[in-house]
Amino acid sequence: MADGLPFLPAGTTLPPAPYLLVVLLATGGVVATLRRRRPRVTGRRVFALAPWMALGSAAHVLYVVDALPPRLSPFAGSPTVYLTVGSLAGAAWLAADAARPDRVAEALALAGALCLAPVVAVALSTGFSPAGARWSTIALALTLPIAGAAWVGLNRIRPETAVTGGVGALAVFGHALDGVSTAVGTTHLGFGERTPLSRVLLEIGGLPSLPVIGEGGLFLLVKLAVASAVVWLFAGYVRETPAEGYLLLGFVAAMGLGPAAHNLLLFAVAA
Repeated sequence: MADGLPFLPAGTTLPPAPYLLVVLLATGGVVATLRRRRPRVTGRRVFALAPWMALGSAAHVLYVVDALPPRLSPFAGSPTVYLTVGSLAGAAWLAADAARPDRVAEALALAGALCLAPVVAVALSTGFSPAGARWSTIALALTLPIAGAAWVGLNRIRPETAVTGGVGALAVFGHALDGVSTAVGTTHLGFGERTPLSRVLLEIGGLPSLPVIGEGGLFLLVKLAVASAVVWLFAGYVRETPAEGYLLLGFVAAMGLGPAAHNLLLFAVAA
């Protein structure tokens, strides 16, 4: 168990030793194979990992609502689920690169979507909250213009960030969606924030209440500012070392899109 460690999200736990060993061996094997074969890394291929980023979060929702078989459940706890899905995504990348090197991005995105769809369907079959689904839809609809404006503004202020392309835009969108959905969940649905630092930002009093997001405006602003700053800082890295730059920026995008997808699905299931 890791619940008591400071600065970690509530609910953070480690699986029993046999499960942890399996996950670590699988992850190590996939990483070693990726390092040996070195498939080409491009912005399109990293962007195609977006469904996989959402898959980890959807699987964790099944874990939260206790909808997984006991033998599979430990693989979907936090943070184990990120290693579980990461190893699957890496294996899919290797398979796609071996089968159709010219269609890796398409194959990655399709495989991720095909894995994500049944997980979401199972989650929704455990229960459906019309109010939660409505607020999830509102959060997504509100995020689109906010993230779009932030991305356009960032490119105008710092034109060099355009080199990050779709991966940079995904990072901004993912963190914007996390900010909006978290604010909506705490304001309208009674959900709490599990990450200590985020909880502090959301609990600061005396701030004006904004339409839809309530007092979560500061949290959203911080998320957008940090994501935009990271994209700007990574622009030179992407230009000089595209493979490493895109992978690291993809990790940043996953840190926003993953929790955001978790919020939206959990609202629709458990609100």
